[in-house]
Amino acid sequence: MNKAELVSKIADDAGITKVQATAALGSFMEGVTKTLKSGNKLILVGFGTFSVSKRAARKGRNPQTGETIKIKAKKIARFKASKELSGKL
Repeated sequence: MNKAELVSKIADDAGITKVQATAALGSFMEGVTKTLKSGNKLILVGFGTFSVSKRAARKGRNPQTGETIKIKAKKIARFKASKELSGKL
């Protein structure tokens, strides 16, 4: 499912227009992004938890040349599904 299909599903289920569903989905995505940028977790009971994790700097290899390269440390977004969601799959 892509974003357009999700917007259509939200619009149909909620009985709203696609424009309104797009705005609602955009607001949700913006809220998740702002929460994670501030270093906090977002917990949706029955769905899962969005969090930020730190990935340490490490050494890697360029597969074309075999040359050793440095990979910078960075923050990554993580999602852990709740037991309820996992049980439905």
